[in-house]
Amino acid sequence: MSLGPLMIDLRGTAIAADEHEWLRSPLVGGVILFTRNFESLTQIRELVAEIHAIRQPPLLVTVDHEGGRVQRFREPFFRLPPMRTLGHLYDENRDRALKTAGAFGWLMAAELRAVGIDMSFTPCVDLDLGLSEIIGDRALHSDPSAVAALARRFTAGAKRAGMAVTAKHFPTHAGARSDSHTEFAIDRRSYDELADDLAPYRELIRSGLPAAMIAHVSFPAVDAQPASLSSWWIKDQLRGVLGFKGAVITDDVSMVGAAVVGPVEQRVRLALDAGCDLVLLCNSPDQVPGVLDSLKGFVNPAAQLRLTRLHGRGTFDWETLHASAEWQKASAAVSALTKRPKLQLEG
Repeated sequence: MSLGPLMIDLRGTAIAADEHEWLRSPLVGGVILFTRNFESLTQIRELVAEIHAIRQPPLLVTVDHEGGRVQRFREPFFRLPPMRTLGHLYDENRDRALKTAGAFGWLMAAELRAVGIDMSFTPCVDLDLGLSEIIGDRALHSDPSAVAALARRFTAGAKRAGMAVTAKHFPTHAGARSDSHTEFAIDRRSYDELADDLAPYRELIRSGLPAAMIAHVSFPAVDAQPASLSSWWIKDQLRGVLGFKGAVITDDVSMVGAAVVGPVEQRVRLALDAGCDLVLLCNSPDQVPGVLDSLKGFVNPAAQLRLTRLHGRGTFDWETLHASAEWQKASAAVSALTKRPKLQLEG
């Protein structure tokens, strides 16, 4: 059985009977975990192992684990700071910031791999334009070259720990003031005005970026559909112009930003037709049976191959990891991001 085009979530800390049935469907490719799915280290390790044991190849198990406001698992996981702290350090000491970005990526990935998680949906490479509150300090920097350099080092660190990462939110969420989770998000800039936003993707793709998450943001100056449902953005620009060969993943299609086209079943199909490999459907368990029914017969061998490449590699024993010199060094470097002295303004 291969990995299907739909990724779903779970209601709680264990797999319910109906969820187990859904996860056995060849149309499902993975699970995204949230804070409600995490109770303890032992529990999350056992839950991930149970998900992986359902089928072969194993379902992908993912989580949003960026740091700052977006970190689903807390204690005993290391409390990662917002990624913007890397950008602040970059302005003071570029070399140190790049080394710390690598440690940040490794630390995040190594802890997740220690409980079996395949992939984290990070880094956020939206520019810090000061417009989007939902992005805010999740952005690395306002300078695209700084974002690209930090994201490359972060990605390399995660790869060294055995994890593929996902750059998001293509082409950008930085210029949309609205939060696409709860509102229609619109960026009215022209294509030429988006050049800086696309620059980090160009650099990461040259370095072999394994996955990209597509935003539910509309760019009416270039295409009528939200980017996540747009073949122009996905096939023509991301695949064609930028030459991306990794997996294309949507943001959650239950979000309001994707609702402009109709019911969830229609959103899922449009996203797949537009060129997405994997569609996230979160916080909507009542919708899952209908979506699975609407996808009967759907097969995309190329997408299945790209998704299989996202499985985590190797593993860490939690206790051994935390006792290691590398963990001590990485955690110290990342902790220092929040201990830097604040600038004093003379009055």
